[in-house]
Amino acid sequence: MTREHIQFVTGRLAEFSLRKTLEPLAKQVGFDYTVDVLHITVAALMSPQWIAKRVARVPEATRVLVPGYCAGDLQSIVKACGKPVERGPKDLRDLPAFFGRKPPAAEDYGKYDIEIIAEINHAPRLSRGTMLAQARAIRADGADLIDIGCEPGQAWSDVGDIVRMLRDEGLRVSIDSMNPVEIAAAAKNGAELVLSVNSHNRAAAADWGIEVVVVPDDPSTLTGLDDTIEYVAGKGIPLRIDPILEPIGFGFAQSLGRYLDIRRRYPDAEMMMGIGNLTELTDADSAAMNVLLLGFCQELGIRSVLTTQVINWARTCVKECAAARQLVHYAVATRNLPKRVDNRLVMLRDPRRFEHGPEALAQLTEQIRDDNVRIFAERGELHVVSAGLHLQGVDPFDLFEDLLARRPAGLDAGHAFYLGFEMAKALTALTLDKDYRQDQALDWGLLTRPEESHRERKRRRAEAAAKPEADRATEEEPS
Repeated sequence: MTREHIQFVTGRLAEFSLRKTLEPLAKQVGFDYTVDVLHITVAALMSPQWIAKRVARVPEATRVLVPGYCAGDLQSIVKACGKPVERGPKDLRDLPAFFGRKPPAAEDYGKYDIEIIAEINHAPRLSRGTMLAQARAIRADGADLIDIGCEPGQAWSDVGDIVRMLRDEGLRVSIDSMNPVEIAAAAKNGAELVLSVNSHNRAAAADWGIEVVVVPDDPSTLTGLDDTIEYVAGKGIPLRIDPILEPIGFGFAQSLGRYLDIRRRYPDAEMMMGIGNLTELTDADSAAMNVLLLGFCQELGIRSVLTTQVINWARTCVKECAAARQLVHYAVATRNLPKRVDNRLVMLRDPRRFEHGPEALAQLTEQIRDDNVRIFAERGELHVVSAGLHLQGVDPFDLFEDLLARRPAGLDAGHAFYLGFEMAKALTALTLDKDYRQDQALDWGLLTRPEESHRERKRRRAEAAAKPEADRATEEEPS
């Protein structure tokens, strides 16, 4: 069988990094290659028509790979080089995955066995529309059960109707209350789990006919827990045990020890952990805490967690738990470290950085011939590069004033806004040690917001403006 020979089309700026990536990759995958460097700085700016006029004919090549940002019909390139043409990844660092060099987890990743119970807090204060919207949103984020958080005091008369509304929506529901009247109404209308039962309300549990979470009367000593477990189990009521996680400074370490103790004493029992006492009550981003807590649960066989997302730094706890349960399941099931497996929870800083380096930026300044502005964020500084121009510093305002003084032509309001937007992203990347690539969204893991590039936006607007008025009228005509 003939060994594959791939022709990689790129620009000058990416040449060094591409060659560095291909050298080991070609040996691992088993192909030969040619790097076809076209006379353009940024490969992402290439169009198929532009490439077709400049692509080299490489007789030994079996296919041609163009950058992933090369949008449009590739047939013009096929005709020009006489070989099959396809798009590669948008980021050359994704080439190993493109060629099937996936991380060990890739084939079997995504399994989990921890159930997420997501609480809607202060439910009696919410309108039905708000309640339904919140329930739909947290289900979309990965919640398995929607927990209706009641409030101490007078029984909530509408709880049964609310549970029925959510059940009619196809949602699974639990009720967070110690009040037997509220719990009975919720159970009658389709709730399937009660949070929580102890010695004060356990006598009514047999009437509800649904599973309960057993908690101690006094979490610090586990007083009453064994008695309630024995009572509930004796009535044939399915149960989960939650020894109660305490906040830092209020017995956090000891409470973790109590989960270990309960698992030792009840090796086959279902257990639950309410993790909001840590994520909501600690001045720290919640994602890493969720990974650690779910890792603890996975190792200990705790198969359900109760989470909340009230305080602002914990607003995405359900999404975080949905990603974390897959990561920890993989680590425990395969006995592999949960590292370089799933980047969705690496949000503040990036999992990897790429820098061109001072030599490449100096070379770029000498090679480019146009006045287009390129922005880089490397080694603690912002770099503004154009033909014969290389400005660098830490203050975007100073850099922009310097750019205005040297290159005032072409900096209209729209372009100035664009450069300001990009410099703000670049400064954010420097501040957090993130990877910055002009015209691309910063990587915030599972919180990343897709961003249309400036170039694509201009192209789309130009195409729309070029359409005949009659065509636009037809498109806008209601069907």
